[in-house]
Formats: sequence, structure tokens, C-alpha cells
Amino acid sequence: MKIAFLTPEYPHSLTGNSGGIGTSIKNLATGLLQKGIVVRVLVYGQKEDAIFDDNGIIIQQIKNIKFKGLSWFLTRKKIERIINQLYFNKKIDLIEAPDWTGITSFIKPDKCPIIIRLHGSDTYFCHLDNRPVKWVNKFHEKRALTKADSLLSVSQFTADLTNIIFDLNKTFTIVPNLIDASLFEIDTNYNQKEKSILYFGSLIRKKGLLELPLIFNKVIENNPEIKLILIGKDVSDIISGNSSTWKMMQKLFSDKAIGNVTYLGSIPHVKIKEKIQSATLCVFPSFAEAFPVSWLEAMAMEIPIVASNVGWAKEMIDEGDNGFLAHPTDHDTFSKRITTLLNNEELCLKVGKSAREKVEKSFDIKVLAKQNIEFYKLIIAKFDNSIS
Repeated sequence: MKIAFLTPEYPHSLTGNSGGIGTSIKNLATGLLQKGIVVRVLVYGQKEDAIFDDNGIIIQQIKNIKFKGLSWFLTRKKIERIINQLYFNKKIDLIEAPDWTGITSFIKPDKCPIIIRLHGSDTYFCHLDNRPVKWVNKFHEKRALTKADSLLSVSQFTADLTNIIFDLNKTFTIVPNLIDASLFEIDTNYNQKEKSILYFGSLIRKKGLLELPLIFNKVIENNPEIKLILIGKDVSDIISGNSSTWKMMQKLFSDKAIGNVTYLGSIPHVKIKEKIQSATLCVFPSFAEAFPVSWLEAMAMEIPIVASNVGWAKEMIDEGDNGFLAHPTDHDTFSKRITTLLNNEELCLKVGKSAREKVEKSFDIKVLAKQNIEFYKLIIAKFDNSIS
């Protein structure tokens, strides 16, 4: 079986910056590769057309066609030709694309089936973030969903909300994001534990970063020695127009709290793992996610997390067992959940171990790679039968 992913991002030095979609695709591609599946990743929006190998995964870079007013259409037709050629030459059996901005809205291969996996469309995130969406993005996203041969979603919440906001009645197969839990095992020789709260991810409003200072202000009242460590790219704020979310955050910390805050910016992933292991707990007060990989990584490293209780979270975390949930704007409850863990080392250990077990049982690469393969087999067989 030969599976291709069409994506605007992929985590590699040759393909530029990447976010959650790229990370999710690479994790899945790695799992498929381990099961003997041939994997090709088509990355559009690149500076050049090129092909290279990433540890067995074939990466095909696609340069967008630039022509005033028609770039979006001509680029889609270029991608369509590439897909047709790859399918004709038996290099792919199926193409999977994300819902983000609806890249497949005007792509209709001659024979190759197209799957869309919901990671969260622009329309979806704008809805959760209470801001207007560009009509052109919503148009392409809805058209892509409507024309797809089959549909996946990383969470039931994302599937249900997508149907609502696009006024659809589509059936989505739910297969969560995965991680390789073996890469996130704790190092028993690592003894640099510190009394700290860790957040890692983009510094952006939709992830609750303008609520976090107000939560931490309450935490530090009863825990004056506690540190807050922030890791991730500083993002401009789309609502206020401010060029730095970090600068906006600094103004929200109390005088007592700001001295205990450290912002490390973007750091290598291996360093993030060290920071996760050294922290007492991780916090994710997000308003808008689909199924965040960062949460899975913290859980796999046996670190308790306090996170948003919005939709998707309840599909990841069993409240009070392998994590704690609260609404980001409920600063009192969120801070109390954090304080409970800070003051109870035994509870931290118990919740952390339970979190690791949840990841191994439900979200590990060994479990979910098989689910994805079975889904792909069904779609390919169904498609072959329909055209025979």
C-alpha cells in the first residue's frame, strides 16, 4: 500500500516552518512506514520543486504557480496533475489532505481517492476564537469537505462542530492523533526536578496565553516560590494587531508573579523534553484545538497536566484520573487545580503514571497506525470496486 499526504507544512529544515498539522503527519507517516507502508508527503507552497528522502519518507516539494488572480486555481491544477501522474505510475494508492484552507476544493484526480482529515479548519478555529473567517477560506474548506471521497477527524468534537459550522451532515471516522510513546519515556537518571509549571506551544491568544498570566497570579499567592516557564514561538495577535503576544502577557502578570516567569522562546525539541521532565506539571489553557499532540507528549512523560475543558479535552483526559480540566476563563478553578497538584507530590505521581498508561493504551503509534491502515484499506477497496 502506498499512501500520500498533501500538506502546507512538514517538520524538516528543507520545507520551512511547521505546526501541529505537520507534526501529526510526520508522526503518522513514521508509524505507517514501520508497518511496511510506502509514504510520500506532497508539501505545497515551497520555494522549489524537489524530491528528497526523510528517513524513508519520500518528501516531494511543490512550488506554487504565481499568476495574479489565478494562483490558487493554477496551483491546485498543478497538484492535480502531480497526483494523476503518481497514481498512473502506481506510486500512490490514495491521497490524504487536511481541512485547513481546503486545498483540494478544485482538485479532482482521474482515479485516485481523496481523504480529508480534520485537524481543524480556519473556519473551525475562527469559530472557537470568536472572530470572523475569510469567506474565501470557508468556501474552499466547505467545497473540499463536500467533494472528498471519505472523511476522518482527530476528535469527535471537531467532527461535530465542523458539521455545524458548515451546515453539513457528513459521517467522519474518528482516529485521534498519535505519538510514539517510546520516544517520551522518562529518564530515570534525570534528577533536575524543579518546582515549576511549564507551558510549551505557540504564544497565541487562541491557546489561552492571555488567560495564563491571570491564572498564575492566583497560583503564586499561595505558592510564592513557584516558577512559570514558557516555551514556544511568540505570535502576533490577530485581534488587537499587537505584534507580540508575549508583550501583551507581561502587562497582565502581577508584580509578584512576573519575577517568577521565564520565557525561553523556541528551543529544540530534545530540550523541550528535558523541560517537561523537570517540571512539576504542565498547563494548556487553550480555547481552540482539535487534538493537541503537545498534551500527549506531556502525558507520555508522566507529567500531570491541567488543561482546558473545552470539547476535545474530554476525549483525551479523564478528569481527576490522568489530568485535570477547567475552563480557561475560570481562573479560580484553574488555579486551584494547579495548586492541588503543587501541594501533593503523591497525587502528581499517581496522575502522571495514569496519563502515561492512557497514552500507551489509546494514542500510541502501535495502536493507531493499525487503525489508520485498516481505514485506508477499506477506502482503497471501496474505490477500486466502484470504478471496476
